[in-house]
Amino acid sequence: MANALQEQLLKAGLASKQKVRDAKTQKRRDRKANKDDGSAQLKQQIAEQKQAQAAKDKALNEQRFAEASERGQVRSLITEFSRCALTLPNDAEIKFNYTLENKIYSVYVNEKLQAQLLNGLLGIVRYQDKSHLVPHKLAERVNLLVPAWCGYLWTAENNTVEEIVEDDPYADYVIPDDLMW
Repeated sequence: MANALQEQLLKAGLASKQKVRDAKTQKRRDRKANKDDGSAQLKQQIAEQKQAQAAKDKALNEQRFAEASERGQVRSLITEFSRCALTLPNDAEIKFNYTLENKIYSVYVNEKLQAQLLNGLLGIVRYQDKSHLVPHKLAERVNLLVPAWCGYLWTAENNTVEEIVEDDPYADYVIPDDLMW
């Protein structure tokens, strides 16, 4: 009985089976589109929280930078990482990628420097479109005062060992230690 009108239109030749199917599909899509499951409100709330957190972080970073500039720490920091920076070898073949402000930058290093970067002995500071390899302690200081300059800094919380799951279907596959992205 629910489709009596459709059947009558089909018998009269005023509608085709394809048009009936299209009408049913469109009706189902309209019903789904009108259903409100609250996800839009939740997404909006999460976006507002992220904006508020970003604004708060930006204000805090600007305040730290202003305080550091007043004390001349930024200027001394620039001279210190320029003086302590390791020179990049000319014969380096390994491309080391790092991200800074949602951009990917590359530095060519040798095996020794790559191992030092991955073990947390060195960090990368990017200042005036140039990358500097600096000791880890100096990179930490740069990250505290001017986080926008710190390109790569090894931290323990980013490199924790994950628990092994007993039912892991990929447990038999070996992941290489030197996997680079």
